[in-house]
Parts: sequence; C-alpha cells; structure tokens
Amino acid sequence: MNIPAVIQHQKIIYPAFHLPLKRGLIGIHANVACKKSLLQQLANREGYIFTANQGDYERLTVRETVRFLCQLSTTKQQDKEWLKRYQLEEIKRMKVGSLSESERAFLKLLRIGFAEQQLIVVEEPFLELMDAERQKGLQLFEDLQHKNIVILSANLEDLLSCDEIYRLDETGLHSMDISDDADEVVEENSKPLVVEKIKTKKNDKVILFNPPEIDFIESIEGVVHVHVAGESYICQMTLTEMEAKLQTYGFYRCHRSYIVNLQKIREIITWTKNSYSLRLSTGKEAVVPLSRAKLQELKELLHI
Repeated sequence: MNIPAVIQHQKIIYPAFHLPLKRGLIGIHANVACKKSLLQQLANREGYIFTANQGDYERLTVRETVRFLCQLSTTKQQDKEWLKRYQLEEIKRMKVGSLSESERAFLKLLRIGFAEQQLIVVEEPFLELMDAERQKGLQLFEDLQHKNIVILSANLEDLLSCDEIYRLDETGLHSMDISDDADEVVEENSKPLVVEKIKTKKNDKVILFNPPEIDFIESIEGVVHVHVAGESYICQMTLTEMEAKLQTYGFYRCHRSYIVNLQKIREIITWTKNSYSLRLSTGKEAVVPLSRAKLQELKELLHI
C-alpha cells in the first residue's frame, strides 16, 4: 500500500512510503503526529479503523454489547461463544459503565473481532489494559492472524508480539529486526533500542510504569509527581528530563509545571478568553492547566 507524504506548516511529518501488507500483525512505532496523520490517511482506504478514544455502550450489559456486535456482523458465532472465548462470562451481566477501566478498554477492543474488512488498523490497543485484559487482547490478535492487522503505538513494548515491526518518523518507514536470542528490538542499520520504563517511588517502594500508563505529570515545589489512575508517585527526574524522555510516547508540555499524555485528553475547557484547561480520561476526575501560548500547537497535534 502506497502512503503519500504528509507535510504540515513546512515540516515533514513523514515522506511518502510503501506499507507492506500481509496476513498477520504489523507493528508501527510512531509518535503522536505520525500516528494521527497515518490514521487519517488509512481512514480513506477500505479498512476498519480502531482509535484509542472510541466510546462504548455504557448502559448495556457486557452480554448485550457482545450480542449487539454479533447482530451487526456476519459472524456465525453466538454471543455465548464470544463470552466464553474471551473469559467474559463472570461479568456478562454487569453494565459496561460499571466495569473497570481495563475491562471497558478490552470490550471496546473486542469490536475488531467483528470487523468484516480484511485490513484492520488499531491505535494503541494495550494502552489501558491490565495484565488479565492484555492477555485477552493478545488472544484476540492471535485469532485474527488471517487478517491484515496494522498496530500503531508510541510504546515499543506493545509491538513485540507483532510479526514485523517498523519505525515511522520524518525520515520514513524503517524495518526493525526482532532478535529472539537477544530479546531486544534493533532497527536495521542503527543502534539498539531499549524499552522505556519510568521509575517512581511510593511508600519506600520502587514502582515502574510503561509511558502509556501515565495520565499526566506535574511539578510541585520542584518535586515531580507522576499521576497514574488517580494515584500520585514521586519521580527523581526533573520535568525537563521527563519531557525529553516521553515526547516520542505522545506526551506534551502543556504548561510550565505540567506534562500531559495526549491520548488521555477528553476535552479542552475554555474558562475565559485567555484561560484554558484540559479534562482527562483517567478513571477519576482530572483537570490540568493549559497555557494560552500552547493552545494552537496542541490543536495542531490533535488535528482539531
């Protein structure tokens, strides 16, 4: 599949490239700007697009949701077979709105199993999945090996189960070699890449987070606080160091004291002509300030 170049404000997001499609899973490691642009281009092709911010049917039960998806598709399997296959029987009578964030995220991801298109493009499928739902997600992708699956993620670790991995940036699409012996991913003709973890502390315990797990980061009197699922953790890095480390994972310095995960933004709030905030989807109410000078740049990043 040939993908045309994207240039915004005289800046190359990525040049034209050929995306090799084949049955199985293709992973593309890319920053937010590349992901958003590629999703927009692929949306015009004959495929199914799953984005990280899709809504759900919170008033339905899990079983009603699966049954509804069965009715919309041409699948020959009944809802009870889907519930059993993906271990949803214990929560089948629960309303979607009362599920955990991870359970809701997997139920949304399950939609790709009902897609009739041969090409399925998925943005950040593991972004909000905990271990149990992550295993279900891996099983879902295994069941869809007969399709052409393209997974877009800023987190390299989430692509390690793919058959082939590529990196997309302003220089183009580059193949990455998966080395089973070394248990690492190496870009062809480049230096080894490492999987990033953010080291934090809470109650004298060291806790490591994958970048996509983080909701936002704030600096309070010079101390950096990492916010994950409504909880705060102390980090020894400076806010500037965190910004540099997380930029390729879709994080943005929205204020001198705040860095936000762009995937978590639900709403831009306008208080006055010169006062703005960001409401985040974190499982708990979270609002962070947005500097007036950053508003236009943020809109460009989000393509709004």
